[in-house]
Order: sequence, then structure tokens, then C-alpha cells
Amino acid sequence: MSGDIKRGSVEMTAAMLISGTIGWFVVMSGQPVSGVVFWRSLFGAMTLLVICGALGLLRPGIITLRAFAIAIFGGVAIVVNWLLLFASYSHATISIATTVYNTQPFMLLALGALFLGEKITAAKLFWLTLAFAGMAAIVEAKPAAGGASDGYGLGIVMALGAAFFYALAALAAKWLKGTPPHLIALIQVATGMLMLAPMTTFSQLPGDAGGWAILVTIGVVHTGLMYVLLYGAIQRLPTHLTGALSFLYPIAAILVDRLAFGHALQPMQIAGAAIILIAAAGMNLGWSPRWLRPRALQG
Repeated sequence: MSGDIKRGSVEMTAAMLISGTIGWFVVMSGQPVSGVVFWRSLFGAMTLLVICGALGLLRPGIITLRAFAIAIFGGVAIVVNWLLLFASYSHATISIATTVYNTQPFMLLALGALFLGEKITAAKLFWLTLAFAGMAAIVEAKPAAGGASDGYGLGIVMALGAAFFYALAALAAKWLKGTPPHLIALIQVATGMLMLAPMTTFSQLPGDAGGWAILVTIGVVHTGLMYVLLYGAIQRLPTHLTGALSFLYPIAAILVDRLAFGHALQPMQIAGAAIILIAAAGMNLGWSPRWLRPRALQG
């Protein structure tokens, strides 16, 4: 294993494990969802501002006006994504919300076909159909008595909405190819900070150091540090390895939800989650079922 692959694997693993714990921090913050996203954006922007300055990314002329506008569009999408995902936790549990959120590759597939002219192959259509089957299993499942049963369907819809807006942000990133990713992240969180400042209730601030520590951690670790690790990994790893390691995120989230809050998935939910994750893996890693391959490639 080369040095770049080894370092990239460590960075990607760390980024996904960090992402998998954010649900616990959001729930334990005790803040309204809009407040959590505002403080995440503020502390994340402060962290990324230092990082971008250290990398020399704040000099004039490094980004065009068009690219800046697209980055703002991506920022609006990523902030709406955070709002919906965090709100879904209280309805469908962190485990289910995170699993449903991992339908984002299929959202991006549809957007890529609509706006970028990307071809939807038979294999991709197969994985999309399989993901919908997994989604149907989760929707039909009954939440456990100790889980979040109030508004279960609403939580699933919110997680799907979060996946859609994440896909919009990813589409914007595709249009920004060549723009430094840390600078894109800075613009995104700064956009979120400005968006949410008018609707943030500053009278409901944390009353102790522990509460502030949670919000600072979400901004500095789950946003600033996570972006640095993620982009570093993407630059060093081949696409298939990046896709494979990304599945540490939902697995970590499910474990955290089980250990911290005692939310165990029901058999139908486990089946649906497994189907969705397998379908997403097939999409990300370019798997093609044998019967869908051209005859010349079989054997």
C-alpha cells in the first residue's frame, strides 16, 4: 500500500467516524435545529477561515464571480440539507434517518441525468430499484417502542429531503471543478451563518460550558476538521476506495444510536437498511449484476 493510499484511508476513515457521531452531539446539544446549524456554520466558518488563510486561498482572484455564485447556491442547499437531516432524528431515530439519507447517490444520479446529460445505465437502474425496495421495507416497518415513533413517516420524508439537497450541493460542486474545495466549504458555511442568523433565538443559548463545548465541537470537528480530512482523502484515494470507506458513516451512526440511546432496529428496518446500503455500494463502486453485462463480457 502506497503512502498516499494509506494516509488517504486513515483520513477517510476518520472523516466518516466523525460524521457518524454528529447525531449524538445534535441531540445532546438541546438546541433548536436552526440554532445547531447556525452555530455549526459560525464555528465551522471560523475554523475554515483559518485553514483557507494558511493555505493561501484568500487572495484576490482565486475564484470567479460565477463560481462564487454557484458556491453560494451549494451553500443554501447544504444548509437546508443539515436542517432536514437534524430535524429527522427526533422522528425516525438517528439510525433510520442516516440510512435513508444514504439514498443521496440516487438523487445525484437523477440530477446528473437532468442537468449534466449523464447516462443512466441498466446497472444503475437496477441499484435504484433495489434502493426503492429497501425504502419500502423501512416505511412499512413499525418503530420499536423505545424508538422515535411519533412522526416516523415525516422523519423518513425529511431524511429523503436532506439527501436531495445534499445531491444539489454535490451537483454544484461538480460545476466548481478546479475551485479549491476548502474555499467552497468556507463559502457554504458562511452562507449558512448569514441565512440562519435572523431566525436564531439567541435567548436560548447553552447555560453551561458543556453545552457550548458540544456546539463548538460540531463546528470545529464535525465541520472544519471533517472537511479537511474528507477532501484530503478524496485527493489521495481512488474513487472505488472512497466509495467503500464512505459506508463507515451509516454504520457508525447506527452503533452510536444503539449504544447512546438504546435504539435497536427492527427486523424489517434492518432488512431495508441493508438493501439500501448494498444498493448504494453497488452505485458507488460500479458493480454490475452478471445478467446485465453484455454477453461478450460474461464468462
